[in-house]
Amino acid sequence: MTVLTPNSAKKFILDNTALMAPPHVPEILLHLADEAHELWLRTEDELAEIGLPPPFWAFAWAGGQGLARYIIDNPSTVRGKHVLDFASGSGLVAIAAAKAGAAEVTAADIDPFCTTVIALNTKANEVEARFLGANCIGTDAGWEVILAGDVFYDKPLADQLIPWFAALKARGADILVGDPGRSYLPKTGLEPLAVYEVPVTRALEDAEVKRTTVWRLALRRG
Repeated sequence: MTVLTPNSAKKFILDNTALMAPPHVPEILLHLADEAHELWLRTEDELAEIGLPPPFWAFAWAGGQGLARYIIDNPSTVRGKHVLDFASGSGLVAIAAAKAGAAEVTAADIDPFCTTVIALNTKANEVEARFLGANCIGTDAGWEVILAGDVFYDKPLADQLIPWFAALKARGADILVGDPGRSYLPKTGLEPLAVYEVPVTRALEDAEVKRTTVWRLALRRG
């Protein structure tokens, strides 16, 4: 697949996933890959050979599952508010926010597949979310709540996120992060809100359960 169109993306997603509920968030249905799908078996190099980025959207990562669980169980966090789900992937956290009564949800991800998979997943859950396919780091559209599931796995990304989140926090945004112990999670400026034991796939995480914490950022500029 060298040229991605809405139709080719939809066909690829439907051919390589099934509609199922993530174990920690059974209220939500997502198009996910599992052992029955060829996509599950392909390595990153094999995907690159056919022009595909790693399909992070095809899996319900622990950080996102924990954050979605928290939002559903604590709907006042987002109810009536304008919400950004950063690095949305499958749209899991965005869907949780919409179900919890957010006034408007924006699901942001730069993976070209995500516009299609999030459209499919929001439709399956009978909710709506706007999709933003541009890199929104450093921007501010006035979101009241920023949700980020499992984003501190990479140092260059973390180095961009921390000052951006700090600036958003400084002007009054509420920033929640779901994290299963990734290496580049900030060591300070975090308030724990909840801890979950999230079932995951050993092939992805080298574990069957990941302890996942939902944090509220309390960072200050400087």
